[in-house]
Amino acid sequence: MDHFVYKDGVLHAEDVPLARIADALGTPFYCYSTATLVRHYRVFAEGFDGLDSLICYSIKANSNLAVIGTLAALGAGADVVSGGEIRRALAGGVPAHKIVFSGVGKTRDEMAMALDAGIMQFNIESEPELAALSAVASGRGATAQIAVRINPDIDAATHDKIATGRKDNKFGIPWPRAREVYRAAAASPGIEVVGLAMHIGSQLLDLAPFEAAFTLAARAVAELRGDGHDIRRLDLGGGLGVTYGQDTPPPPADYAVMVRRCVGDLGCQLIFEPGRVLAANAGILVCRVIYVKETGHKTFLVVDAAMNDLLRPALYEAGHEIIPLKEPAAAAPRAPVDIVGPICETGDILALARPMPPVVADDLLAVRTAGAYGSVMASTYNSRLLVPEVLVKDGEFSVVRARQTFEELLGSESLPAWLAGKSAA
Repeated sequence: MDHFVYKDGVLHAEDVPLARIADALGTPFYCYSTATLVRHYRVFAEGFDGLDSLICYSIKANSNLAVIGTLAALGAGADVVSGGEIRRALAGGVPAHKIVFSGVGKTRDEMAMALDAGIMQFNIESEPELAALSAVASGRGATAQIAVRINPDIDAATHDKIATGRKDNKFGIPWPRAREVYRAAAASPGIEVVGLAMHIGSQLLDLAPFEAAFTLAARAVAELRGDGHDIRRLDLGGGLGVTYGQDTPPPPADYAVMVRRCVGDLGCQLIFEPGRVLAANAGILVCRVIYVKETGHKTFLVVDAAMNDLLRPALYEAGHEIIPLKEPAAAAPRAPVDIVGPICETGDILALARPMPPVVADDLLAVRTAGAYGSVMASTYNSRLLVPEVLVKDGEFSVVRARQTFEELLGSESLPAWLAGKSAA
């Protein structure tokens, strides 16, 4: 469920007509719904009532400070994968003691910054990383609390580019090799072993891979405790899918029942790292039709949003629902169209052969389920400006990231001395 609905024939974000935002800011723009973010967080959290649990929002899904701040105000922590994301989490109001640092390529500078901030936990992805963290922490007279991320070699049956739990993926340490790493960690200065971590992939539509992974995690916790390690936290990652096109993910309540069955009796604090499931349906991308191009073979809707604004269809073949801001009549005919952007790439596609009601130039469209891995993956390819982001609450909207200007786009670049002041003949 989300809060983007037609009212009197006009698509609204909560109580704000989206055309009003388009008139004020131009297009394209991202719009996020506070009510949807709040609802999704609460629905996910309620499944773990009575358990010692912490929801660490995965900032890589949508790192806008207003989104982070909305979730932090509800009690969320943060799952981060870079020093920049630590800074964003703190700036958004997440307490340092609720921040988990994941990622396979933590630098020593990032480790030092995280230790100085006092974050909750490092999820260790490799033996060299463990050695580096030990050196950084002991050199600063600090202690880093860690969990080792194990790779269970489980196929999550998701897109290859977002699968993370197979043995040929770059993430985690194979079990049982991880037991050796735990032994090394226990003997390392500046390191305190506190937990075990696991994350098998993103956009999972079936609970079976989760159950297989979490069953292995429970066995691993028992074995590690038998080895003398005080495993008191279990980080189960994220990955629960959302509805793109015809996808039918399991509801969070069913996920929570499965989690309780697999690991609910271990006496661990359970850490979850949801990102997409909280943010995706809380956001849309609004764009305007520039041209309707007929070739005799097919119809193209050329819109002012492109793959640089929303990369997911080009990168993941994602099927986002796209609807007009003016509600079409129920009996309006649908015809297949390709919805494409202005970028000079054949892959600049938002939708292929998508049945759409009649649409003309200057009509406004909304790309749904765009709140996760949308603006956060945007680029300035073709020297296109980064688009604004808007947060709606009830009947108000606020620009939470302004549209980039050409002065900002070009201002960080400069000509070398041998070119400065020269122009073409």
